[in-house]
Amino acid sequence: MEHLLAAVVPDRPPKTDSPYSIWQRAEGIPILRGSSVDDLHKVDVAPWPRLGQKGAFVNLADQEEDDGWVIEVEPGGSTRVLHHAFEMSIYVVDGRGATSLWQDETRKQTVEWQRGSIFSPPLNCSYQHFNLDGQRPARLFAVTNAPMVMNLYRCEDFAFNNPYVFKDRYAGQDSYFTGPGEMVAQTRWQTNFVPDVRAVKLAPARRGLGATTMEFSLCNNLSIAHSSEFPAGTYKLAHRHNVGAHVIILEGVGYSLLWFEGETERRRVNWTDGTVLSPREGEYHQHFNTGPSPARYMAFRLGDLDRRKGWGETEDGYSGIPYYREDPAIYDLYLSECAKSGAQVVLPRPDYR
Repeated sequence: MEHLLAAVVPDRPPKTDSPYSIWQRAEGIPILRGSSVDDLHKVDVAPWPRLGQKGAFVNLADQEEDDGWVIEVEPGGSTRVLHHAFEMSIYVVDGRGATSLWQDETRKQTVEWQRGSIFSPPLNCSYQHFNLDGQRPARLFAVTNAPMVMNLYRCEDFAFNNPYVFKDRYAGQDSYFTGPGEMVAQTRWQTNFVPDVRAVKLAPARRGLGATTMEFSLCNNLSIAHSSEFPAGTYKLAHRHNVGAHVIILEGVGYSLLWFEGETERRRVNWTDGTVLSPREGEYHQHFNTGPSPARYMAFRLGDLDRRKGWGETEDGYSGIPYYREDPAIYDLYLSECAKSGAQVVLPRPDYR
């Protein structure tokens, strides 16, 4: 089984001095690279003048399509007022607080959030985060498409000081953040605020034994999110796609394997609550639950912003690798890892063809 595992991709500098990477370095906060971040709860952050609080960048998978921002708000503190002409989706890692949002400063709306909440400031509206806990810091993880916008227009002023109001996205409707949203399909919820993504009821999915899922379309964004859960003693089917998915572990313990077609070694990422990982362009990835309870994750991804041709072969209505076509060493490794943790394997050995 030794051939299965290799070190996680090492940190790499940007391939070119793009407008985005030049702006990013000038912000003066830590930049995390590679395939994964072990724990968003504990990532080192530094003072970020733009926000008036602390932060760090997360740039995974050798890509500049989207990025991650870790934002820490001090006890009882608040950020500066922000607005920007790129999309942002936010997951509350720790703490409780509120965000005020507005197009017209005389008509502010407030979203109160807690650990597990997800929401999105509508495109180019003004907003400000507040930590309502006077004893502990609050920590948010935001995924943005700032790299796309900055590399396209090559102008920081356009990204952050653009006065245009996108009324088709957000016009200050009273129920914008409090309405129930709309279930547009069994596994797709169009909404503007999710109080706790860890508690959302999911629907049956096709990416593994007993797996469930739900997709979230937030604030008329083109970028989207989805959450998936899979039972103890099981693992998900391997698949690949274009770059840009930030997979955040919400609950459970386990590991993921990442590899490119033709590789005999697979990179391993061990995970628990707070880990974030991102596969590279066309990189197979597969998630394994080694704990005693279901594992749940959420992925912020590009959605309709990603127009390129998908990866992988379609077989039995699924784009990826069915259990019966995977390397038998994958199952053997899973048996070994579950034995170490005392977990019972429920997924039967595949009938390899």
